[in-house]
Amino acid sequence: MAGDFWQRFRKNRLAVAGLAVVVLLFVLSFLAPWISPYDAGAIDLKSILQPPSAKHPLGTDPLGRDVLSRMIWGAGISLKVGFVATGIAIVIGTLLGAAAGYYGRWVDALIMRFVDIMLCFPTFFLILAVIAFLEPSIWNIMIIIGATGWMGITRLVRADFISLKERDFVLAARAIGASDARIIFRHLLPNAMASILVAATLGVAGAILTESALSFLGIGVQPPTPSWGNMLTAGKDNIDIAWWLSLYPGLAILVTVLGYNLLGEGIRDALDPRLRR
Repeated sequence: MAGDFWQRFRKNRLAVAGLAVVVLLFVLSFLAPWISPYDAGAIDLKSILQPPSAKHPLGTDPLGRDVLSRMIWGAGISLKVGFVATGIAIVIGTLLGAAAGYYGRWVDALIMRFVDIMLCFPTFFLILAVIAFLEPSIWNIMIIIGATGWMGITRLVRADFISLKERDFVLAARAIGASDARIIFRHLLPNAMASILVAATLGVAGAILTESALSFLGIGVQPPTPSWGNMLTAGKDNIDIAWWLSLYPGLAILVTVLGYNLLGEGIRDALDPRLRR
């Protein structure tokens, strides 16, 4: 099955390109201490706002810090935020969606009404409201993004469980006296993992974009920790004299989000029998 999946996946060149971007980000984040040309937090007042050169390939920021080094370290921050926040959303959404889809009746009605209430609030402004009461930090950001991004997962898992729970293998499990927990986690959940995997891949891109927006506004990852979002803030303040401060972090965010979206769509197409070629 894995071989068939890979055969279908690699035929999609855009999906393979997205996978290459994701792999590159992982390599940069793990090898940052060894491949970063400078210390990401090292201040050099003699090199303030220098344009790209042989010494600093992507230029320097208002404190003389090397932009390339900060972008390499910022890749790790983006990946951490994306995966932790998405992991939180996946856990919450999967548990609630499984309960709603499997038990139905008042459990389904209660959970789905709560989902509808959460969807009434614009997610980004809900995050801003929560952050207003908390100290802006990377851990708070990850928890808040995850705790406000589970509604789509809940609906997706619920729909899968409603369809799967009437299949013959579930009826057979009930006939031999399997408990609800065993049916949910041993029989239903593995069959819903394909949809969850696709949602998780796309969710990472959304979490990275949200973190970058929050950091750009100054309420996300706080300096001196390098983040592509707070690097854009420095670029905004010096856009007239230091174009490189906005260009390179912006391109990094664009390519990263695009890469995850292409990867997620490629996984969806490879797993969906209706889209097989």
